[in-house]
Amino acid sequence: MHRMTAESALSVVSALDSHGVRFCVGGGWAVDALLGKQTREHADLDIWLPAADLDPLIVAFSGVGIDRVLPWGGDRPWNFVLHDGGCLRVDLHLYEELADGLIHYGSVLTGDRFTSADLGGVGHILGTVVRCETPQWSLQCHTGYPPREVDFHDVAQLCTGFGLPLPETYRTSVTGDDAG
Repeated sequence: MHRMTAESALSVVSALDSHGVRFCVGGGWAVDALLGKQTREHADLDIWLPAADLDPLIVAFSGVGIDRVLPWGGDRPWNFVLHDGGCLRVDLHLYEELADGLIHYGSVLTGDRFTSADLGGVGHILGTVVRCETPQWSLQCHTGYPPREVDFHDVAQLCTGFGLPLPETYRTSVTGDDAG
């Protein structure tokens, strides 16, 4: 498995910060940032980004060598992976900011809408403050698909760390029954 270390994640965060890019850490690193400690290894760093800020992100990434697309079966115009050919790998999630404080993520026909507050969490990676998903939104992002081993880990960390209820999908999968 490719490894995105905390130091590598911070180098990406620092590059984005130095170019004034508005972004939010998502995925597994958001979970660990919210908890203030690394709880597992990560293959990449998920980043939420307003689509309007793509140009400054590309400039920031070029400064640290992130200049390639890593094709994978889940590529979509609003979600794809960029990398440097080495240790830096970013799973980019582009969204549109709507006038009413909502965010639109995905295609025009089947996209999701959520509030900008969902991306207003605060966490720490190696003591550095980062903007990240809120615990509730991070938990929501771990539903709607068949969970992987890392998802079980992340969801357990979120639920235990923030007193959140375990989603039904995870109860069913853990107990082996329909949790009905």
